[in-house]
Amino acid sequence: MSFSGEQHPGVSASAPQTQGFRLNHTMLRVKDPERSLAFYSRVFGMQVLRRLDFEEMRFSLYFLANLDAADQVPEETEARTAWTFSQKGLLELTHNWGTEEQEEFAYHDGNAEPQGFGHICFSVPDLNAAQAWFDEHAVTFVKRADQGKMKDVIFVKDPDGYWIEVIQADLMAAMGD
Repeated sequence: MSFSGEQHPGVSASAPQTQGFRLNHTMLRVKDPERSLAFYSRVFGMQVLRRLDFEEMRFSLYFLANLDAADQVPEETEARTAWTFSQKGLLELTHNWGTEEQEEFAYHDGNAEPQGFGHICFSVPDLNAAQAWFDEHAVTFVKRADQGKMKDVIFVKDPDGYWIEVIQADLMAAMGD
């Protein structure tokens, strides 16, 4: 029998109608797309799969992913758009036009009061190497791997102040109860 998920109060069995459902992307609003795209591509190695502009509503969407060499991304725009919306674990950066020109403009990061949204997370093959990479790129740390009660977990901030958790999968095996 295959794993069917941990059971906790409130958890229901998956309905057959939900077969094929998958989490496609998480969206973050960004003030300056050039700055955010530079950060996510340079520091986290993400590539833009697709940009969609909505001129009438004055915003753009950027869909980013960490691609593997084996990923078969279509070159043709419509096929690539459909492929993008069939993937798992994408990051959507939403830019409302004009925010980059407003000096005091900032989005709520979800960690200041009142708390709400918390963070996104990247898994890396070597946590210490990632931490050194972040240092080389002057990334703002919230918490380093050797700090706080949860060791072997890093938190950094992106250009808009959103928190990014960084973990190494095998170091997480013994976490929690």
